[in-house]
Amino acid sequence: MKTFLKLFILLPVFAIFISCEKEPEAPDNSDDITLSGKGIYVLNEGLFNMNNSTLTWYDFETEQEVTDWFETQNDRKLGDTGNDLKIYGGKVYIMMSGSSQVEVLNASNGKSLMQIPFFDGEIPRQPRSVAFLHNKAFVCSFDGTVAVIDTTSLQIEKYISVGRNPDGITTSNNKIYVANSGGLDFPNYDNTVSVIHFDTMEETKKITVGSNPYTLETDENGNVYVISRGNYDDEGMFLHIIDSQSDELIHTFTDFQAMNFTLGKNLAYVYHIDWMSGGIASIMAIDLETRAVVSENFINDDTEIESIYGIYADKTTGEVFISDAKGFVSTGMVYCFDSNGNKKYSFPTGLNPGAMGVYYTQSEK
Repeated sequence: MKTFLKLFILLPVFAIFISCEKEPEAPDNSDDITLSGKGIYVLNEGLFNMNNSTLTWYDFETEQEVTDWFETQNDRKLGDTGNDLKIYGGKVYIMMSGSSQVEVLNASNGKSLMQIPFFDGEIPRQPRSVAFLHNKAFVCSFDGTVAVIDTTSLQIEKYISVGRNPDGITTSNNKIYVANSGGLDFPNYDNTVSVIHFDTMEETKKITVGSNPYTLETDENGNVYVISRGNYDDEGMFLHIIDSQSDELIHTFTDFQAMNFTLGKNLAYVYHIDWMSGGIASIMAIDLETRAVVSENFINDDTEIESIYGIYADKTTGEVFISDAKGFVSTGMVYCFDSNGNKKYSFPTGLNPGAMGVYYTQSEK
């Protein structure tokens, strides 16, 4: 099973792209359908090179889902290998790594506002993740760059060079932090986090963490949390904390393995997959203040997750959403838990649900 994990994560190495460079495209979409209340967007990654990524919308008020909301609203497919989704300024930003483009939607109705191509000539950059600061979107791509996008014009203003195959990004203390994975250079992974200062738009430092750094998130005190996924052999997967004032690594959780995580208001939710047994080793809850594990098994009822693929915490309500890929070959599910780990509800999604984001419509603000 360990071999499967290596192949699963390194699939982008074998991608073959046939494409041409083009300008950002703004579709002619009318705003005829507007969401009401509050809900959650779920990006379904699909299968690599199959052009079957989808976007699910679940409405908290009606308790109804639309499993392919993007195609419903835009009369076309979303694209190939959706890797990340974030919501900022009333827009949904979707990283389509396989298609090598960023899709920007009106969050209130799912209509496409712009398709931003990510190519260096005819070579795909493969956008992976996005973060925001001062009305700029920062998109890290596997070609070793961070693109700066104006969130009003949706135009790329510049590219900033960082480390190898950046795979995660966040912002804190007027800076941008980028996880340089080196994931396309197995087994010679990168082990650094690049720091970009907003004022200069240049890399100012590289912070050494563990091999193959991946997910980055920032807590309410400005600390930057990062997962390093190791080398899938003799180096483990660990969660680290970076102080954004000093830009130094200040803590590594070495008592447990960590494949992915999300931050709530006061807790970090961390999971690790035991590939030898084919199941989940743990979904833990960690106190952000004391750094103590307060629960070794966050799920407090008999809910079973077959193939965990994503986790997201709503800092407003304390709810935690966990996505289940159901073996990676059939439609998935998302489960919502309260802050005590009790299941509240679930809903079906598309294939391989991963990134998620809660959206409050204007009427709710």
